[in-house]
Amino acid sequence: MNTLRATRLTIYIGDSFRYGHKALYRAIVEALHEGGIAGATVIHGIEGYGADKQIHTARILDLSGDLPVVIIAIDRPEKIEAILPRLDEMIDKGLVTTEEVQVVFARPGGM
Repeated sequence: MNTLRATRLTIYIGDSFRYGHKALYRAIVEALHEGGIAGATVIHGIEGYGADKQIHTARILDLSGDLPVVIIAIDRPEKIEAILPRLDEMIDKGLVTTEEVQVVFARPGGM
């Protein structure tokens, strides 16, 4: 089976983070879409912590107003590299990583 070399972009932010008048995760997904990235998924976490070391949770007794959000996008390396400057402008707090991955198949359409 032929595989395709790709890059996975992972962005870790809080769900209360804003960009202008909208949620940062929504603004990021729109920027990825406008940048022609093959696809993106937003995952809403139930518990986590970041650089501030404050645990944010969805447990009823400890309900937090800033749950973790992870945005994952996968595309060809050059397309991910091209969108990074735009994301750098948008994200003032969070973590952004990239990793090389092998796409086994992408259906329908591919990358």
